[in-house]
Amino acid sequence: MYSLEEIFSPTDDFCNHFEPARQKKLIENGQRRRRRSRQLSLSEIMTIAVAFHLSSGKNFKSFYLEVICHSENSRG
Repeated sequence: MYSLEEIFSPTDDFCNHFEPARQKKLIENGQRRRRRSRQLSLSEIMTIAVAFHLSSGKNFKSFYLEVICHSENSRG
């Protein structure tokens, strides 16, 4: 079994290097883009997606409610 912390650390390291490089390569088309802040960071979103694919779950909603929300509730 894996823990979310084991997945998060390398994912966060990857996102810290990837996101600035991706921003440099984007081509602007002259239109304004909204840069809304998210409630979850990119690395948190990717950690949840990776954890789902590593699990035997077939339904993302039930996986999220059982594993992720349960993990949040147990922390306090």
